[in-house]
Amino acid sequence: MSSVISRRLPLILLIGALIALVVYLQWPETVTTQEKHQRVVSVKTTTLALAEFKDSVEAIGTSRANEQVLITSKYSDLVDEISFQDGETVNKGDILVRLNSREEAAKVKELQANLAESVAQLNRFQDLFAKKATSKSLVDQQEAKTKAISAQLLSAKIKFDDFTIKAPFSGVLGFREISLGALIDVGDVITSLDDLSIIKVDFSIPERYLTTVSIGQNIEATNTAYQSEVFIGKVTSLDSRIDPVTRTLKVRAEISNADHKLRAGMLLNLQVVRKVEQILQLPESAVIPIEDKHFVFVIEDNKAIKKQLKIGRRYHGFVEVLGGIDTGTKVVIEGALKLRDGTTVNVLGS
Repeated sequence: MSSVISRRLPLILLIGALIALVVYLQWPETVTTQEKHQRVVSVKTTTLALAEFKDSVEAIGTSRANEQVLITSKYSDLVDEISFQDGETVNKGDILVRLNSREEAAKVKELQANLAESVAQLNRFQDLFAKKATSKSLVDQQEAKTKAISAQLLSAKIKFDDFTIKAPFSGVLGFREISLGALIDVGDVITSLDDLSIIKVDFSIPERYLTTVSIGQNIEATNTAYQSEVFIGKVTSLDSRIDPVTRTLKVRAEISNADHKLRAGMLLNLQVVRKVEQILQLPESAVIPIEDKHFVFVIEDNKAIKKQLKIGRRYHGFVEVLGGIDTGTKVVIEGALKLRDGTTVNVLGS
């Protein structure tokens, strides 16, 4: 008996080795398969709920000041006095520049003297006429002469005043373009003046939106200089014509700018808010497009379940949900690309 066992021992050992080899070869695949089914993916979620949705029209416009003007001179003369600095805020009527006006001042004094003499002469003629010592024609001639001198004096005073250049409205001055003692000509630019208390912006929208945009509607404006800030304004006027080339309607809006954050000439990205409503919506990051369909992963019993979604409008990173999931459903918004239908998940936050 022992001899039989001894003869078969090599065979038994060989069979045992083969079984061990098969188990060894199969073991990694089994472990990998188990690990695959037990993989847990960390995700972030949001709860589908009603939220404010703004139906708007996008446009681009360039800002400009409520009032803007280049300050120039009506006359050519030397600059005697400069009363402002670059970028200074001034009020209406503040003196900016005085030109050499000595000749005009002398002319005013001369006409004032002539007027005083003419008035005195007129009074004497009127006294004589009352006593019937002179004719009515002489009184009329002197009265006409007095009126003529008075008109000349008024004209001289206006010209004299024009040599003192004042701010036509309150606002912010630009750079000074002249120097003290310089000779300026008619029309030379002295500086610029902008009323920045209100910013106006003109933009165009397609004609198909004509019936949905009206005076008084809100607009939202953004600029790259203030990426996290939205400026609110209102539509103030609509053009009376549609551009026959571009088929667009020109619109003007105004934005309150009391803190002077906005400047003239800035490029503004605009949203004309046509309607605000409460709808179901999700962040665009939650939606997975596949061909012409859209899917999301929802969380049920710590499992990711893939569901088809019907979407509508889009606005600022959000999409309207028309069907496919119900209110209150937890939807994955981060980590969805790592998921498969049925994957176990670890919800990090909402």
